Amino acid sequence: MDLLDKLEVLADAAKYDVACTSSGIDRKATKGMLGSTTCAGICHSFTPDGRCVTLLKVLMTNVCVYDCAYCVNRCSNQVTRAAFTPRELADLTMAFYRRNCIEGLFLSSGVIKTPDYTTELMIRTLSLLRGEYGFRGYIHAKAVPGASPELVGTLGLLADRMSVNLELPSSQSLALLAPEKSRSSVLSPMRQIRDGIAEDKETRALVRKKATHMSTRRPPRKERAFVPAGQSTQMIIGATPESDYQILNLSAALYRSFSLKRVFFSAYLPVNQDDRLPSQNAVQLDREHRLYQADWLLRFYEFDVGEIIDQEHPFLDTQVDPKANWALNNLDLFPVEVNAAPYEMLLRVPGIGVTGARKIVQARRTCCLREDELRKLGIAFKRARFFITCAGKHQGAGVRMRPEDIRPYLAAPIDGGRHGRRADKPLPGQMSLFDSLADQSFGWKRELQEALA
Repeated sequence: MDLLDKLEVLADAAKYDVACTSSGIDRKATKGMLGSTTCAGICHSFTPDGRCVTLLKVLMTNVCVYDCAYCVNRCSNQVTRAAFTPRELADLTMAFYRRNCIEGLFLSSGVIKTPDYTTELMIRTLSLLRGEYGFRGYIHAKAVPGASPELVGTLGLLADRMSVNLELPSSQSLALLAPEKSRSSVLSPMRQIRDGIAEDKETRALVRKKATHMSTRRPPRKERAFVPAGQSTQMIIGATPESDYQILNLSAALYRSFSLKRVFFSAYLPVNQDDRLPSQNAVQLDREHRLYQADWLLRFYEFDVGEIIDQEHPFLDTQVDPKANWALNNLDLFPVEVNAAPYEMLLRVPGIGVTGARKIVQARRTCCLREDELRKLGIAFKRARFFITCAGKHQGAGVRMRPEDIRPYLAAPIDGGRHGRRADKPLPGQMSLFDSLADQSFGWKRELQEALA
């Protein structure tokens, strides 16, 4: 199979993996090497189905020995199969990088032969990029559950971020839909990555401390950090009957136990016919969106799971976002005075985010904040006005402080915007990495073939 035909197959197969984020680390350019990373993120490109990706997002291979019910690459499916050699994928990544199409690589894979064999292929690819090509750009690698700890450790020294897909929210669901996998095979590498990151940070701190007492001597040479951008995971939502209450409690436990940077939620896409899978064809994108909002509250707004959702109401409201729903259920705490309320309480006001709350705290030191000033600070005043007072004056425009009166102003259908998974097509003028491969008028395929020759 032609190299770019492989790319078309394996890039399309990778689109179901949503755990793709910006770098989260800073690494400056170095003479004689290629690439750098910044916390601000990486340039965007768009896949044919409208997903926004920040990296060359591709599988090592879509050949897989597993038969997971929900996966398009399951071994029982009759799909076109392809596999990169390490050299092919390394050369392809560098060709895209040199053309300024990408700034990094997101590498996952089906399980070809065994988890160890698959991981070895990924290690050889990343070793070529880091060693032979001197590539310092961002690399996100998916660890293969069941791979040996030694190989996982080696992969962690080559990648910036690693992730291990949890796949499904419970052991029972995993046993039903992915019987070849087990919860222990997923949690073991997650635990190893967590411990490796902590050990690496501790070792580096000791080296820095020792270096301060060796000012007259040359400081020791730095070794590559172990997964410096941390780890993440992904779970499929809607393929099994777990509630949002169970999912959010699991997410909170993962953040506490494994120090994850992010838990990703992927609405189940019906790509296979299987009696074990839901019969309905509706993709629960609205539910996925609300789970992300709730996850944001857990990570940045100091909410507990019990404040967002409970067993009596185990599913998030799809009409009102979780923060607004909490506020409607706790109207006795509102309105709050923006010129006096503590930062923690400002975070609880719908329409005021982390940045907005910080700006309010800073601005009110020098002036009294009213509507005009709040709008200039970027506050979503139309939402916040029901829950705040400015200099003692309620901003709710006569709306009574009752849930049934305020809720219509906060309830709105989810608008996914023009980007990402909800978009029908890329915006005109935006770089579309994979579409351009098929468009001969741009000459990309010919030029890439020449670059790889």
